[in-house]
Amino acid sequence: MNQLTKKIIDEFSPMWTNKQVWEFDQTNPELTFDLLYVEPGKYDDSLWKSKSSHLDSDVRDVIVRTFENLLDNDELWIANKGTKSLNKNNVAYLMAVIVDTMIEEEVCLNFRLEKDCLVLAIDRDADVIDCKEFFEEFYHLATGFNYEADTGIPDDETEAEMYLTRLQEEFDEKMKNILGDNYLQGNNDPDTINAEE
Repeated sequence: MNQLTKKIIDEFSPMWTNKQVWEFDQTNPELTFDLLYVEPGKYDDSLWKSKSSHLDSDVRDVIVRTFENLLDNDELWIANKGTKSLNKNNVAYLMAVIVDTMIEEEVCLNFRLEKDCLVLAIDRDADVIDCKEFFEEFYHLATGFNYEADTGIPDDETEAEMYLTRLQEEFDEKMKNILGDNYLQGNNDPDTINAEE
């Protein structure tokens, strides 16, 4: 894994779970950011006024609509709305949101903090081991487990998957009996469930 990415992940670990992201979204429903696509090494403050900027925007929406820019080797710079800099309190949230949004693309990302902005790009040098390391850092984003804690999950990948599936099913069944239709199965949030209906 890229050293700057490793450093920022270490600084903001453990990465947020989907539940934390969802709760943060609920308490900050109007939260938007300024985003800017830049060719590597060509950042300039004046670019925030250019066509490559997406001001006062939803991060998920911009990434989904403009994923081609990342594929074309551009970097995505993210700042708080109207400030050209990012509040550090938003870094862990943004990293979790970005990885969750792009998880199906199965691409490794590079993150760094530069000029008080969060900068991300596709890691073109990543091999299988780098990708494994990267996604392990965001492991509990999907499962809701805190990766740092000893959860008793087997080391063998197949056994671990079976173990986690069984745990989830047992938990879902127990909660369904207690809460009925109020319970959301798996590591979902109400928005995801409603979108699927």
